[in-house]
Amino acid sequence: MQSVSADPVSERIRELEEIVAPRGSALVAFSGGVDSSLALAIAARALPEGRVLAVTSNNETYLPSELDLARDFAASLGVEHLVVNTRELDDPNYASNPTNRCYFCKSTLYSDLAKLAEEKGYACVVDGANKDDEGDYRPGRKAAKELGVVSPLSEAGVGKDEVREMAKRLGLPSWDKPALACLSSRFPYGQEITPEKLTQVARAEEFMRREGFRQVRVRHHGEIARLEVGPTELERAFAEREKITAELLDAGFLYVTLDLAGYKSGSLNAALKKGKKSLPVIS
Repeated sequence: MQSVSADPVSERIRELEEIVAPRGSALVAFSGGVDSSLALAIAARALPEGRVLAVTSNNETYLPSELDLARDFAASLGVEHLVVNTRELDDPNYASNPTNRCYFCKSTLYSDLAKLAEEKGYACVVDGANKDDEGDYRPGRKAAKELGVVSPLSEAGVGKDEVREMAKRLGLPSWDKPALACLSSRFPYGQEITPEKLTQVARAEEFMRREGFRQVRVRHHGEIARLEVGPTELERAFAEREKITAELLDAGFLYVTLDLAGYKSGSLNAALKKGKKSLPVIS
């Protein structure tokens, strides 16, 4: 890791370390994204050697290519890394894809991680939620708070831009990595999530990334794939539409569309903002 000089970024890093250090040990919910990577790096810096465990949930909602990156990063920190399968799809409350789907996902995940932490003697579960997550529609945050998950980035008021700034300072390879939500976020609320549909999305997105597209979402609208790419990549995606279409049709879609608005985080939450009363919710 790079050394950190005294400046505002260094002070913020130190502030995060001071939130984590009193815990003595931590199990970090580690997806491999920039937020959880920073949380893991902070824990590795703040806690004694051997007192940090990184745990990644590898299931149908997780892109296969991300797992190797997560393993490599944990190894670079000298942190033990475990891979578990929390099997969210076994819960019909989750698979039916209600508007509060993420609550059931995180309830399952954090419950399992809390049990694992207790079994292995870690004082708490840490996640990478940041301040900006508190402002968006994130039912999973409710589950985290109910289960006592420690969120140092959120606690310190660290937003997404600052996360990337600190990650860059610490030399984390993911500092400029595009946001990557779980694959279940590709389905409109109320559309059942199945392993087969997730495989379609994963195959399509892995293809787009192999082709060099940085910011990609393949939204699953039944027979239709709605492709979102970064605004600067729209022209290229259109130019390569025949190749892209052939691959996505082969993945099992019947039609392929390119969203002219480009990638937008949480674009399927537009239905919530329009106040559609027919959207499913499970209490």
